[in-house]
Amino acid sequence: MAIFRSSHSLRLMVEEARKLTEQMSVQERIDSVLRIMGDGFGGTYGKGRPLVDALEDVAQESLLCGDFALAQRFQRFAGYAGGKLYLDTLENYYDEKARQRSEEYMRRMVSLGVERAVAVLDTLCAENPGASAADAHALFRGIARSTEHLSVGGGEGGIQLPAKYLKHLQQFGHMELILRNLPRPASAEAARMMSDVLAETDAGALAQLIELRARRAGLASLRAVVDRSDSSEGALHACLKNQEWIFGGAYMAELARRQYTPDTILDIPLLRGDGSLHVVELKRANIEKLIIRRSGHLMLGAPAHQAVSQAQNYLRTLDENRQSILARHGVDARRASATVVIGHPQYVSENITPHEVDETLRTYNTHMARIEVITYETLLKSAERMLTLSRAEQDSDATEDPTA
Repeated sequence: MAIFRSSHSLRLMVEEARKLTEQMSVQERIDSVLRIMGDGFGGTYGKGRPLVDALEDVAQESLLCGDFALAQRFQRFAGYAGGKLYLDTLENYYDEKARQRSEEYMRRMVSLGVERAVAVLDTLCAENPGASAADAHALFRGIARSTEHLSVGGGEGGIQLPAKYLKHLQQFGHMELILRNLPRPASAEAARMMSDVLAETDAGALAQLIELRARRAGLASLRAVVDRSDSSEGALHACLKNQEWIFGGAYMAELARRQYTPDTILDIPLLRGDGSLHVVELKRANIEKLIIRRSGHLMLGAPAHQAVSQAQNYLRTLDENRQSILARHGVDARRASATVVIGHPQYVSENITPHEVDETLRTYNTHMARIEVITYETLLKSAERMLTLSRAEQDSDATEDPTA
């Protein structure tokens, strides 16, 4: 059952976001969001599927106007309104005071942990002056294992607060990621030098490094899911959501809306640079009959043909509803194209080699006009090459003499 949210904080953030654009079409859609939410009379704000759809419409219109930052902002708003994000997450992005409070909370938690660690080490050294690093390691390992027995004592009644519990898990998970990536200088001098280096680091270069690292982590997650033979289409979709870069540089962004006609829900709708639509249809990676051998010849098996037929039906429906889609959503669906991602050579039976899989698909694709069929192996290799090139370009920029 879907959990829809709305709040005074969301309304304030939407109102503030409206000031960030001068595009009339975007402002009109934001006004629609505010009308749905209402003025909060009686402490209640409008919510539900209409609010989520309206927020996604703002995100999509922002994409079409080239304002990717605003589009991402409203995609997150829609995630909160649709019950996928907590309000604290939004506030950390768009409420400076709330973000400062969250950072202060994390700093205090880290400080508390470090102080307790120092106290434990002081006690260990006082009781055992000859203690080694192995002794300290064993002590902290024991403390870590004992934490599962900690509690806040018995409560009154059997009331459970699962949403609040999940919220705290999310907060501590965020903090754990931060702690895991903390630098570990060997001395106070090393810590000071690291601080100086970070202070002088170019913000743009640092952002690129972070983006590359995030993309590489996303690619590793996708590869791990592909390598699990029981992975579902849903698990693969989760890895590819908002990762339009994986499909190549021709796509500007993933559209927020997945449904453009009553009977068609697209897996991943991508926006091309010219404003036209590209459809990505995802199937399982574990397809034994992806390629079959008949009378000595290799050809696509039934699962691949079914996936292509599904993509063909999507494109036909989009063609037939081009005018209404363009008028309502601002997306040109006429002569849209599609990519079907299906199978992986490691799962193909009948002793068919990866090279034979590639050759068979290449032959098939040369006879297709608007649909391309690729495997997850091809997708992963292409994305890996893009990351390698991006890193090489960044390294080249970093070593180039600015005075030359």
